[in-house]
Amino acid sequence: MVEFRRGYGAAPWHLLLLLGCFAVTGWIALRLSGEPAVGQMLLWFLGAVIAHDLLLFPVYASIDRGLRATLGHRGAPSALNHVRVPALAAGLLLLVYLPGILGLGDETYTAATGLAPRPLLARWLAISGALFAASAALYALRRR
Repeated sequence: MVEFRRGYGAAPWHLLLLLGCFAVTGWIALRLSGEPAVGQMLLWFLGAVIAHDLLLFPVYASIDRGLRATLGHRGAPSALNHVRVPALAAGLLLLVYLPGILGLGDETYTAATGLAPRPLLARWLAISGALFAASAALYALRRR
């Protein structure tokens, strides 16, 4: 086992998990190969990877570096993760709700449901505010 770990660089369960991920990915690729929009899906995926790696990652890495410089790890407990977690959740929710916030797909939503599009910006702001408030309350409790 030590030889395997030294040669592979990780535990055997890591290799099994990685092979399982490759198997699932291969199965999905085979399922999508017959789809007429597979080229568009691949283009969207590659665009998302490029947008994340070249645009988003440097932005949130810089913001995190600034947070670490500002909040640091002075004393226990640190406020750093109490800002990181709700910010991450709010950012992910923004990515999910952004098309609705921008009004993209309003016609599709109305055609599918027969309802008018909802005010997603106000709801996203409310959820984000609640996440930050809950995190601040938890931080205050931990400081006691």
